[in-house]
Amino acid sequence: MKALVFLGSIRTSSPPAPPRLGERVARCLASAAQARFDVETVDPLDYAFGPSFKPYFAYPRGRAPEAMEKLAARIAGADAYLMVSPEYNHAMGPALADLLNHFPSSLFSFKPSLIVTYSAGQWGGTRAAVQMRSFLSELGCLPVSAMVHVPRADHVLAADGSFEQADTAAEWQAYLGRALAQLAWWAQATTQMRATEDPFATSAAFTRSPSQRNAPP
Repeated sequence: MKALVFLGSIRTSSPPAPPRLGERVARCLASAAQARFDVETVDPLDYAFGPSFKPYFAYPRGRAPEAMEKLAARIAGADAYLMVSPEYNHAMGPALADLLNHFPSSLFSFKPSLIVTYSAGQWGGTRAAVQMRSFLSELGCLPVSAMVHVPRADHVLAADGSFEQADTAAEWQAYLGRALAQLAWWAQATTQMRATEDPFATSAAFTRSPSQRNAPP
């Protein structure tokens, strides 16, 4: 099965330091998930879709910018998603929200996701995680019940994503393992169901505008 790890920050400045704390978390998650998935990381710094917001479905089919078309194909081809986000004002990172909002729910639908949040402080992004549940549910990639929160991530993880403290590494691995096991279970179940029955046959995706899903007038 294939999984995409979405890195949810584009901050490269400091202070505070380190400037891209989310890279450590994404590397850690990608490494831990390799036992169950073929993993790729999506970094929003690699995508610049222009100053004016224009979502993928607003372009004629196959006519979106090349980078957007390629990412859409990666999203559609994945079986699960790991959403790694910092917390900004009790909400998910704006870079992650902006990137995901470019794509329709049909690319994510009928697959599971895992919420992973982090911070340099004591809360580990837990308040952002609450908001992310509804966001990801609207995308159709329902979050599994287990979540991962990494407080004081700059002390927990080294720059390469390894654990700084050997005496707590096993506990962190077990903590991540529980969440990843849930994600893999649901990814396997939904992959098998999609192979058996096309979910869009009875739950059609919109092709022009979200208003296509509106209740009748």
